[in-house]
Amino acid sequence: MLFAEQFVAACYGIGLALTFLRFRAWREAIAEAGQTGDAAPVPWYDAGLAILSVATCAYVFARFPTLTAMSGIVNAETLSLSIILTALTVEATRRTIGWSLVIILAVLVLYVMVGHLVPGQLQTRKVETGELLVYLNMDNNGLLGIVLQITVIVIIPFVLMGQLLMRSGGSGFFNDIAIALMGRYRGGPAKMAVVGSSLFGMISGVAAANTVAVGVVTIPLMKRSGMPAKLAAAVEACASNGGQLMPPVMGAVAFVMADFLQIPYKEVAIAAILPSVLYYAALFIQADLESARYGYGKVDEATIPTVSSVIRAGWLYLLPFIALVYTLFWQNLEPEYCAMVASLVIIVLGFVFGYRGARMRLGDVWDSVVHTAMGVCEILVISAAAGFIMALFQVSGLAFAFAAYLVELGGTSLILLLLLAAVVSIILGMGLPTIGVYIMLAILVAPALVKVGVPPLAAHLFILYFGMMSLITPPVAPAAYVAAAIAGSPSMATGWTAMRFGWSSYIVPFLFVYSPAMLMKGSLWDIVVVTLTSLIGIWLICAAMVGYLTRVLPPAMRVTFAAAGVLLMLPHQVSTVVLGLNVAGFVLAIILVGWELKYRRTYVRA
Repeated sequence: MLFAEQFVAACYGIGLALTFLRFRAWREAIAEAGQTGDAAPVPWYDAGLAILSVATCAYVFARFPTLTAMSGIVNAETLSLSIILTALTVEATRRTIGWSLVIILAVLVLYVMVGHLVPGQLQTRKVETGELLVYLNMDNNGLLGIVLQITVIVIIPFVLMGQLLMRSGGSGFFNDIAIALMGRYRGGPAKMAVVGSSLFGMISGVAAANTVAVGVVTIPLMKRSGMPAKLAAAVEACASNGGQLMPPVMGAVAFVMADFLQIPYKEVAIAAILPSVLYYAALFIQADLESARYGYGKVDEATIPTVSSVIRAGWLYLLPFIALVYTLFWQNLEPEYCAMVASLVIIVLGFVFGYRGARMRLGDVWDSVVHTAMGVCEILVISAAAGFIMALFQVSGLAFAFAAYLVELGGTSLILLLLLAAVVSIILGMGLPTIGVYIMLAILVAPALVKVGVPPLAAHLFILYFGMMSLITPPVAPAAYVAAAIAGSPSMATGWTAMRFGWSSYIVPFLFVYSPAMLMKGSLWDIVVVTLTSLIGIWLICAAMVGYLTRVLPPAMRVTFAAAGVLLMLPHQVSTVVLGLNVAGFVLAIILVGWELKYRRTYVRA
C-alpha cells in the first residue's frame, strides 16, 4: 500500500516537469521574439530541469518510507535530495507566481536562521541549515505535507470537473442563463457579471480564471452600456473574487481549511452560504443603484435569449451540481469522489445531449485532461511553497510566538484584535494566491483569534475573507489588475474602485465573529433575523454609498441611510441592547424609505 506522500511525490514530479516545459525562465525574451510561452521552443536547460524533476521525485517515491524515517537525520542522501527539491520548487515558484512568494520564503528562511538571536516574544529556536533543508523536504509537515496532498487528491478532480463542464456546453448554459435573467433590466451587463461570476465561481473558485472566463464577455458589454472602464473592471473583479466563497465548490482553500479544522468539508460549505449570499447581494444591489443613478443601459434585446429557451436547452446541466450536493451532503462521500461522480454525469450529458445541439467528443475529454494538467501547474507549485511556509513556522516555533505577540498587542479588546488581524491579513496577502495567503494566516493569525474566544471556524473564515480581499485591495490587487487589462483601464484606479464596490466584504467578517447565526449556527429564528436585517442593512448602505435610491440623495440623507444600515447590520446575538438598536434601525429605515417614496410621488406629479 502506498503512502499518501508517495502518490503526491509522483504527481508533483510530473507537475514540476510540466511547469518547466510550459513556463520559460525569461518571459521578456519570449515577448521580444513574438511568441507565447506555450509556443516557444523548449530550451535544453528547461528540458533538463523537467527530467531532473521527474527523476528526483521518482527517487523520493521509491525511497519515501526510508526517507521519512530519516527526516531528522542530515546525511548525504537526505541533504542532496533536499537541496535539489528546494531549488526546483523555488525556481518553479518564480516562473509561475513571480518574485513575491520567493521573497517571502527568503525572508522567512532568514528569520528562522537568525530568530534565536532576536530578543523578546518573537524569538525562535535555533535551527541549523542542513536540519532546516531536510525538514522542509523530507518531513511529513513539509513539502509533501497536507497542503500538497489536498491539491493532488482533492483539488485536481474539481479542476477536471470544471474543464469538462466548459467543454460539454455547461459553461455556455450558465452564461446564457445569466444573460436571459438580467439582460433586459437596467445595468443588465453589470448584473450579468455578478450572476455569471457567481455561477462560474461555483465551478472554478479561482479569482483570476473567473475574471478572464466571464470578464471577456461582460466587461465589453458593461462598457457599451455606458459604464466607465474602471468601474466595469471593478464589478467583474469583485464578482469573480467572490467565487472563492461560493458553495458548493468554493476555492481550493476551503478544502485546506476543512483539514486545518479537522471538520468535514460540508461544514465549511454550509457556513459559507450566508456570507456568500450577502456578498453577492451587496454587489447586485450596488450595480443596480449605480446603473439607476448614472443611466447605464441594458443589453441589446436582439442578443438576449429567452429564459424558457435556455432552460429547455440546458436544464440538464443542473444535474452535475445536484449529484455533487447529494453525494457531498447526504452520502457523506469524500470531496474527491463527489467531484468524480459529478464529472461522470457531465460526460454522459455532454455525449448524449450536449447544449444547443453541440455534443462532446472524445477529443474534448482528452483536452479537458490536458488543460487540467496544464492548469494545475501553478496550484501545485503554490501548494508546495505553502508547505515550505508551514514547515518554516513549525520548525522554528515562529507561529506560536507571533500568535502570542498578536494577542498581547490586541490587549483585552476583541474588536482591536480583529482590526489588527484584518490589516495583517490584507498586508500578508498582497501579491499572493489565496491558498498561500490562507496558509500563512491560518498559522499566524487564526490561533490568536481562537485564543481570545473566537470560534475556530469563524476565525478561519475571517482570515480567509480578508486574505481574499487582498486580491482587490491596492497597491497589489491581482484580480482587479487582470480585469483592468481586459477593460483597458488604469490598474490602480481599478483597484480603488473595486475596493469601494466590494465594501461589504470588509464588514461582513466582523459580523459573523459576533453572530454565529451568520454561519448557520443557532436557531432558525436567529438565522432568519440576521439574514433579513443584514440584507436590508446592506441595501441601505449601498444607497448611501451610491447616493441614490429613487432619486439622487442629499448628503444628509446619505448619512442617515448609512446610520440606519449600520444599526440593522449590528449582530443582534451580542446583547438585548444591540437587538434594540436593530429595531431602531428598522424603524428608521421604514421612515426613510417611506419619505423617499412620498417624495418621488410628489416629484412625479409635479
